[in-house]
Amino acid sequence: MRNIGLLLVFLFLGLTLQAQELNARVEILSPQVQNTNKRALDILQKVIYDFLNNRPWTDMRINAQERIDCSFVITIHEWDGSRNYKASAQVFSYRPVYGTNYSTPILAYHDRSFNFSYVEGEQLEFNENANLNSLSSLLAFYANVIIGMDADTFKLNGGNKYLTSARTILNAAQSSPEEGWRSMESLENRYWLINNLLDRRYQPYREFAYQYHLNGLDKMAQDEIKARATMLGLLDKLKEVDRNSTGNVWTPILFSAKSSEFVGVFAKLPGNESVKVFNTLVEIDPSNTAKYETLR
Repeated sequence: MRNIGLLLVFLFLGLTLQAQELNARVEILSPQVQNTNKRALDILQKVIYDFLNNRPWTDMRINAQERIDCSFVITIHEWDGSRNYKASAQVFSYRPVYGTNYSTPILAYHDRSFNFSYVEGEQLEFNENANLNSLSSLLAFYANVIIGMDADTFKLNGGNKYLTSARTILNAAQSSPEEGWRSMESLENRYWLINNLLDRRYQPYREFAYQYHLNGLDKMAQDEIKARATMLGLLDKLKEVDRNSTGNVWTPILFSAKSSEFVGVFAKLPGNESVKVFNTLVEIDPSNTAKYETLR
């Protein structure tokens, strides 16, 4: 009898390992909403947390320490007191760097149209091929983007399956009344985020993600000089891609996540090389010129 009990425990643990890919932190803010029902927002925050963290997103077996650290900071701008929310969200994800205690940012994206409907007690039903619930579609979309982008840093195009799932979710939401899913609504929304990521014209961005993390950052603890040289070469390639890919959303998204890290990585270069990096970064990402001044 005891052996049967232990077997059930191990089976449960196995299911747990397989079912939790994300280690998501969720925060809901409502600074502009008058007479906010804090209890309702606390419940909503827990519902989102549970949906992201307690459901299987892949068929992989995941140990607790392998879960992807990510965060969703959702700001409610308007709420009708019932089920309709107008919101924005900042979505972040991180990946550990081999041989260090450092976690590198992978995604830092500001979704300005994170609008959804939800009423307390409602089950967040989800089907990849059908927009059953606007909130579950939003969360599942980003869960797959996060997992796909993380997988891309360990294997070239390793995230294809999950990024394709994100696009399937987007396609199913084309008739949704909420904004952010359609191409004509904005040049920087979810439509362009996932379609640019899967567009062959922008494949070099995914190649950059793989090489920069696996052959750059992950090798810093072993051979810092060689790893930095690898990343320096990748930065030059990124400049050429950016010159030939104007209008894509991935340059600003990439630099939103990586600009501070680039400063730290290249700060130890000799003066002449550091200035070259400064010029390259400013050409690609002029909005962060002040941040890059330390390299000049």
